[in-house]
Amino acid sequence: MLAKAKSTRVDNAYVRLKNEILNGVLPPGFQAPEPDIANRLGMSRTPVREALIRLEAEGLIDLVPRRGAKVVAISRKDFCEIFQILAVLEALAANAAACSQERADFLPDLERILSESASALSANDIGTWAKLDDSFHRLVAGICGNERLEAEITGLLDQVFRANTVLLRLNKAPAASADDHDKILRAIAAGEPDVAAEIARSHRLRGLATMKNLLQTSGLSQV
Repeated sequence: MLAKAKSTRVDNAYVRLKNEILNGVLPPGFQAPEPDIANRLGMSRTPVREALIRLEAEGLIDLVPRRGAKVVAISRKDFCEIFQILAVLEALAANAAACSQERADFLPDLERILSESASALSANDIGTWAKLDDSFHRLVAGICGNERLEAEITGLLDQVFRANTVLLRLNKAPAASADDHDKILRAIAAGEPDVAAEIARSHRLRGLATMKNLLQTSGLSQV
């Protein structure tokens, strides 16, 4: 029972801190000693320390000796590397999703995300669209049935979520064609793995080109 309670406290600290990092409450560059973070959460230091170790393993923070935790920023080099890897991994996931025997079970959720995304764009609500875009990519990764591949993709999506939200607001539009999501969905539904993979790959690479341009024109070296 004690081990289970400890695990619950660690998970709670992890989820709370991760949500605050991804949503910009704790912005890139934020740094605080471990006791301050524990006090902020109203928790003891032990579960907070273990949660911070997990977040460091995911690339969201750096643990600096005697200085505590620092939220990691995403540089232009980081963007290039992460998007290039995602282009390959998400192509594999889309291919596998189109081959999945259970893919039909997920189609209503994909359709709902696309419908809500269209409404967000019509309302010029790019912040909501960015969250739905993230949900779409995570769901496609989940359909593939390869848990290790899904974990790699979602870990990379976590790293770029904050920066994506900021840059998409600067762009005032999706980084790549929003129609690509519909094409990916249709390819998955039709059981066309090669088509789904190619669309997913090119979609991510077009997004990378847009993000690199935004970083350059905005004068930002990191986000």
